[in-house]
Amino acid sequence: MIGILGAGAFGSALAIALGREGRKVTLWLRNADQAAEMAKSRQLVRLPGASLPGSVTVTTDLADLADCQTILLALPMQELAGFLAQNAQFMPSVPLVACCKGVDLATLRGPTALIAAACPYHHAAILTGPSFAADIAQGLPTALTLASIRDSEPLQRLLSTPNLRLYRTTDVIGAELGGALKNVIAIAAGIVIGAGLGYSARAALMTRGYAEMQRLALHLGALPETLAGLSGLGDLVLTCTTMQSRNLRFGIAMGAGTDFDRSITVEGVATAKAVAHLARNLELSMPITEMVAALIDQTVTLDQAIRSLMSRPLKQE
Repeated sequence: MIGILGAGAFGSALAIALGREGRKVTLWLRNADQAAEMAKSRQLVRLPGASLPGSVTVTTDLADLADCQTILLALPMQELAGFLAQNAQFMPSVPLVACCKGVDLATLRGPTALIAAACPYHHAAILTGPSFAADIAQGLPTALTLASIRDSEPLQRLLSTPNLRLYRTTDVIGAELGGALKNVIAIAAGIVIGAGLGYSARAALMTRGYAEMQRLALHLGALPETLAGLSGLGDLVLTCTTMQSRNLRFGIAMGAGTDFDRSITVEGVATAKAVAHLARNLELSMPITEMVAALIDQTVTLDQAIRSLMSRPLKQE
């Protein structure tokens, strides 16, 4: 049995994909009313038109995950540390797989480091890469990265399906930072489009943003091939070019000066602030990330941010 903590779009999509193959899945969520309605209707508000297979059980009781072979933590990045601090004692001794992307604003840690701190005797891993929940729920072909410093081949077999292909790596740092940093660059790409700066400018922004991703990740020990793979370049391209991306849509709203639905989780917002702080601590130049963080905090205007980036010294690529 596979446990999934979090019945948002991504957690629910994974439950559907795994349940569709007949695997027993226990899907946990906090809200008792929502859980009762989901168990009865089998419908998902976050994934219109999708329904939970019969092999998926909905619960609000963490004790129901006691017999799971592994548990997927499909919780928002900024909620992960608090959840683990409160509930680590209820986690069975099975692999814990983070399914969120970002850097914790309070600790500047990634998901697996948070798991290791709260549950030091568990096998910690992360599932990341270019994917939209709706595609996974519909059974469309998707490839993801499964990263862990331990042997993750059993997890790879357990979590793969005919349409959900997992590639494993031991480069946890690269996989985590690729998934986190691409959200920041996607916000910047959205700002470019929202401000009417054009697609050529977006292509330049993505390219220089990818250079920033590499700069930080390689400094912290990541492998360059990881950043060139699914969890780096692959995820960057998807998130910066498709309107299903919440981070891109948020950036477009910022660039256009329009409101954005505050109920929608945009992981790149907190990540931009965390990574800008981390880069300053490491004395690394990350001008795009710095400008995104400053725009979010409203310490610069859009015109000031554009002028700052465009007036940087000319140099060899």
